[in-house]
Amino acid sequence: MPYFAAVFAQTDEGWMAAEAELAESETTEDVTDLLREAALETSGGPVLLLVEENDAWFGVLRLDGEDDPRVFLSDGSAAHNSALGGLLTELTEPVGEHTGPAADGDPLGDPALLADLGTDETRLLRLSERAIPTDALTDIAEHAGFTEELDSLRA
Repeated sequence: MPYFAAVFAQTDEGWMAAEAELAESETTEDVTDLLREAALETSGGPVLLLVEENDAWFGVLRLDGEDDPRVFLSDGSAAHNSALGGLLTELTEPVGEHTGPAADGDPLGDPALLADLGTDETRLLRLSERAIPTDALTDIAEHAGFTEELDSLRA
């Protein structure tokens, strides 16, 4: 399945953006290392990995400093059924009181991970339910302030 993945790192001058090649990522550590490499360019600001696969699901990974990455996936079951998404689901937990594997359409992870960047928990959950993944990532970028950087990568 075709996917889009990009890393966005907040620097003193604004957001830095780069496409992320995840096809060769075999472990969650590979993905985390990608984020940590981008963090070297920042002054302690957050690093985000935005992923969408074939308009079936989207995901956001966030790294702050030396902490473990936090993850949100819009549709845990759809993500789990792809190689890339299956890797990312290893970093998540069910949203809310649900335990066990995600049911069709249920999100996974931390829906509050973008609250300080303009997308609160309610908005992110609403995007996961109603928006096409490409549009959801655009909305996230707009609220965080890196729409131009996202658009330049998609062009």
